Amino acid sequence: MRTKLRCAAALAFAGMTAIIVATGTAQAKSADTWAGCPYGAVCICPQNQNPAVSPSHVYRTYGAHNLSNQVGNHWVLNNQYDGAVVELCLSHHANDCTSSIPAGHGEYRDLAPIDSFHLRPHCD
Repeated sequence: MRTKLRCAAALAFAGMTAIIVATGTAQAKSADTWAGCPYGAVCICPQNQNPAVSPSHVYRTYGAHNLSNQVGNHWVLNNQYDGAVVELCLSHHANDCTSSIPAGHGEYRDLAPIDSFHLRPHCD
């Protein structure tokens, strides 16, 4: 029960953080920015950008995110914190998830078979 409460609290906090980020002012790049990907986000870099330099897509909220027109090799950077995970999925709405990328890691992947991904907090 404690784990479920902690996960629920993490999701609620993430929603509040997204509102704060959306209404905040632009700030200088943080030391925690990774290849242009803000700390706390998951980023996809443009096709064949290797090494990763700057993202073409930035995702900051937990939940399912559908992809479109993302084919070929892309860096997927998980610059989230507290063990948050991004799961890569073969179907829309985060169904048929086949692999995951832990916080602080990135993968250079062919996104042609990937239709969506799921950002979730780490829950024991």
